[in-house]
Amino acid sequence: MAHVTKRIGLSLGADLCWPICFEELLARLALAIPIGGDTISFAVERVTIEPFDLRQPCPYDVVLDRLTHWYHTSREWIKKAVVMDDLYVLNNPWSLQANEKHTSYCAMMRLGMPVPDTWMLPPKAYEPREDLQVTLERYARLFDLAAVGEKVGYPAFVKPYDGGAWVGVSKVDNELELNAAYDASGTRLLHLQRAVLPFDLFVRALGVGPQVSVMRYDPEAPLHDRYKVDFDFVNAEEWRLLADTCLTINTFFGWDFNSCEALRRDGVFHPIDFANACPDSQVTSLHYHFPWLVKAKLRWALFVAATGRRMRKTLDWEPYFAVAREELPYREKLARYAAIARERLEADRFEEFCARHLAHLDEVAWEFFGTGVAREAVRAKVAALYPAHEVERFTEHFWGLIQFWRRTEADRLGTGS
Repeated sequence: MAHVTKRIGLSLGADLCWPICFEELLARLALAIPIGGDTISFAVERVTIEPFDLRQPCPYDVVLDRLTHWYHTSREWIKKAVVMDDLYVLNNPWSLQANEKHTSYCAMMRLGMPVPDTWMLPPKAYEPREDLQVTLERYARLFDLAAVGEKVGYPAFVKPYDGGAWVGVSKVDNELELNAAYDASGTRLLHLQRAVLPFDLFVRALGVGPQVSVMRYDPEAPLHDRYKVDFDFVNAEEWRLLADTCLTINTFFGWDFNSCEALRRDGVFHPIDFANACPDSQVTSLHYHFPWLVKAKLRWALFVAATGRRMRKTLDWEPYFAVAREELPYREKLARYAAIARERLEADRFEEFCARHLAHLDEVAWEFFGTGVAREAVRAKVAALYPAHEVERFTEHFWGLIQFWRRTEADRLGTGS
């Protein structure tokens, strides 16, 4: 029997709070897991940015990546490590680099998801480049923007085909507003998407491996209050549908970590934004929901590292398309997609691993999120975002919501603490 240390790397940008909590929880778990005749322990380290030899061995078994969608040095190091060393990374860097909202819309439309009607619009303007003018003169066709607007219908949203964080998004209610939004869009490649209005519920489903949390969301609220502390806002079947939707999207694109936004109208959930493979992980927005996310990331990273789970480096869409071709009601198709997803994520094996080796995580996390260390981690993130005169106020605000989570968690666990 050998003692083996599995190493988890955190590839980080501006993240502050969750890495501290992740590291502290791992230390407090004090794991020594017997697997295959070996005893497995774990170490966590923050990945640094520096020159690297392409043949340099990778020291990590799994990396949680929060950086490479915009920082290319780290992205190329991770791609090297996957190719050369079989590194498991959340998320697949090629899928993350190649996909955007446009591709995700097309794929999920093919699977039958009720994505709102969407058109792509050529840019209003272009950056100068060689051969651009002759290409446009030969092949670009003048089009009637008003006619496109009529086909999509109003109200609608004009938004970048690959954007995020609501940047460049405009709601338009008529032809005049559509023309103004298009004229102001500059060089952006755009979508025009039919609005799902009125809706009676906006949710975000957050997936980490086979784990899903469904949260009520208000995009018009201040950033610190968008994720709502709410219970029983969906019934059991709606929760399963949203979880199935999230896991289907994630596994279709090879993502271990992603969020899906959906709007409910007349009892139907319409996915509207689900290419978010570096989703919000900050305590300053998730607050009450933050401990769930930290635990979910930790469970999945430990499972992947301990079991030697192999990363799916290429995407195999045919099993999903085979289901899509069948003459079945959509809900039955979605259940079959989700079955593929859970198989790819080894959901049963994961749940068995957690039950056997991580049964004490909930209690350890409940205790940790009442400590001064956890509070200081919250304060550090608040201090990085808020002006000095608001730091104490918002630290107490977010800390209070985490303490409310501890009270509801105690009820869930039946500890009565």
